[in-house]
Amino acid sequence: MSALPAQRVEMIPIDRITVVNPRVRNKRNFKEIVDNIAKIGLKKPITVTRRAEAGGPFYDLVCGQGRLEAYIELGQSEVPALVVSADPEDSLIASLVENCARRQHRAIDLLQDIRGMEERGYSQAEIARKTGLTYEYVHGVSRLIETGEQRLLRSVESGIIPLSVAVDIAESEDHEVQAALSSAYERGLLKGRKLLMARKIIENRRRRGKGLSTTDGQKRERVSADALVKAYQEDTDRKRSLIQRAQGTRDRLLFIVEALRRLAQDENFVTILEDEDLATLPQNLMARIRPEEGAGA
Repeated sequence: MSALPAQRVEMIPIDRITVVNPRVRNKRNFKEIVDNIAKIGLKKPITVTRRAEAGGPFYDLVCGQGRLEAYIELGQSEVPALVVSADPEDSLIASLVENCARRQHRAIDLLQDIRGMEERGYSQAEIARKTGLTYEYVHGVSRLIETGEQRLLRSVESGIIPLSVAVDIAESEDHEVQAALSSAYERGLLKGRKLLMARKIIENRRRRGKGLSTTDGQKRERVSADALVKAYQEDTDRKRSLIQRAQGTRDRLLFIVEALRRLAQDENFVTILEDEDLATLPQNLMARIRPEEGAGA
């Protein structure tokens, strides 16, 4: 995006901001954003561009829809923002780029964003450069978009079928699809469980079509006992790993709290902090230190 860098953060009235590329947010993820901002504040300002109109100024959102909506949810009237200079086209492209660059996005979102950039005349090479995706990836996704292969695109985004294999399948006749799967197996691109899942996706594609219907995923198929046991074991392993990481984090936190507690008892250290205007600590940290100070008093 050809824009001048913002020099400082400004407080912008929320009711003067327009979201140029609105997206539907995952409710659980959105709640986490709201809770996080409510507890520790906004870590990264949103980005807007100023739009000159009568009664203005008004602003178009470039990046940060989730953060903006969280501020609205929290009842705020203003939001910290970096104001950049950009025309409406650049603002929209920047918003599309941010959506493409998100680590967790649905296949249908990626399809819409790349399609939106193509419709605005951007070449596949330009899209790759702006989004940070590889040219091969953008080209492959574009091929799947052109042929309406939403089902294959979703399998690529979920990591089941490699993009190159999905493109081969999309460009094969029905009787050639099996050969494409066999070739992918021989090249080591599809093996074991992923090969079985790919076959199931191909069968669904043959029976239900290339696109995704609103009823996809709503019908639950019968699951074997072995599959249930395997899923249980995998979930157990994930939770054990999570517990180990949590215990490690807890031990490090206890070490930090104890170190701060001892430092807080050092009069010279406290005097230095007061001289530097650093005599206060975050509320959550103080809540952990105070009980120990009281016990030691």
